[in-house]
Amino acid sequence: MLITVLSLIEIALLYILLRPTIHGAIYFRTSTDAVDTMLRLSGAKPGEKIIDLGSGDGRILIAFAKAGCEAHGYEINPLLVWLSRRAIRRAGLKGKAFVHWKSFWSADLRDFDTVVVYCMPQFLEELGEKLLSELKPGARILSNSYSFPNWNIEKKENHVRLYVKS
Repeated sequence: MLITVLSLIEIALLYILLRPTIHGAIYFRTSTDAVDTMLRLSGAKPGEKIIDLGSGDGRILIAFAKAGCEAHGYEINPLLVWLSRRAIRRAGLKGKAFVHWKSFWSADLRDFDTVVVYCMPQFLEELGEKLLSELKPGARILSNSYSFPNWNIEKKENHVRLYVKS
């Protein structure tokens, strides 16, 4: 009986940890150069709000929070959420950077000045529709590695593309 209960717990833990890789994007670490490029291209100013859709280990949130922004990330992998929150605490940015453990598809983007995405190409068309319908004019969108279909790129540097919503 005890072995059965432990096996069920193990299966549940594996499901929780592996589910994001099955149903969500696979985590790829963003390079320090790309983070620096995002920060520079965004033109983000202290007090602005940024959101990282699929925030991974939190490095982008930390960089923007250090620059004075209020940084929010959405991540579905619980291990990455835990690692991000720990890194944010260690960086002394609690209250400036936040990680939400849920899908970014449910996020309300209306209040954000900058959106960061590192999203697989097959999701960019649908995500683009969400961004266009929710973001305010002038909002900046940074995409790492992949282009939004039929969007005009304002600037491109170091595999990072900057778009501005009209």
